[in-house]
Amino acid sequence: MKGAKTKKRKKWEKNDWQLLSMASLSVIFLAMFAYLPMFGLILAFKDGDGVLNINNAIFNSKWVGFDNFLEFMRDKEFTNVLWNTLGLNLISLIFTFPAPIIFALLINEIRSRKFKTTVQTITFFPQFLSWVIYGGIVLALINMDTGVLSKILVKLHLISSETDIIAEPKYFWAIVILTNIFKGVGWGSVIYLAAICGLDSALYEAAELDGANRFQKMWHITLPGILPTVIVYLLLSISGLLNNGVEQIFVFQNQLNLSASEVIDTFVLKYGIRNNMYSYATAIGFFKSVIALVLILGSNFIAKKITGEGII
Repeated sequence: MKGAKTKKRKKWEKNDWQLLSMASLSVIFLAMFAYLPMFGLILAFKDGDGVLNINNAIFNSKWVGFDNFLEFMRDKEFTNVLWNTLGLNLISLIFTFPAPIIFALLINEIRSRKFKTTVQTITFFPQFLSWVIYGGIVLALINMDTGVLSKILVKLHLISSETDIIAEPKYFWAIVILTNIFKGVGWGSVIYLAAICGLDSALYEAAELDGANRFQKMWHITLPGILPTVIVYLLLSISGLLNNGVEQIFVFQNQLNLSASEVIDTFVLKYGIRNNMYSYATAIGFFKSVIALVLILGSNFIAKKITGEGII
């Protein structure tokens, strides 16, 4: 329309270019270390095992289709490895996912700022320790000769006699789950505490005027308020049901508990990477990625149907 004023485009300033440059670094990082390596997925469909030069494995190897995937599924250890991976992660999800949420709710109810800061500092600290150090401390505590845990369990009549707990496959999953909770509960609560801080304080004041106690305010205001955050993290956790912390598993894994501790990630590292079985390892990784995509799309669909919240 003639005579209508056109909106003048804002001229880029020096600060805008600086922000663009900083943001571009993250894009370049993702492109180099997340998207560019995806070209190597072609190895999953080639026979590149045993080839020392990875470039030759990618470009000059024979095309074999889905043979690497079938080889993994026919492997005699496939059932046990898949069972350990899914079983450990499902049980871990049941216990470790709600732990930071509950902890954040409890921390939020502490009135003393000094005490709250002290508790958060103590619970955050294990997150900054590597699994080598943290796991070494745990191994020292549960060792039958030098540790005290076995003796305490005998005193509590939870076990009949002192035993080398880390050597028993039946205790391995419990060790992994409990150490995960103690190491990550403080750090995992940060995002939920941030979400709680963003809630409108007027809601709590109105509830208090209506006679609501602290538990009722937590149940009817705090939890619904952080539900979108909870849903997002739940969906991301579900998509990672085939992922295990390799460092944690390796720290506690030994030949005696291998029947319960061998998961897909350690299987790939041992038989795929160490033996130059590049195609075999890539096929397993591709298999995990496809399952993760299906899980996150399926769980997102269900979550949106039930709660109306999702990430897609």
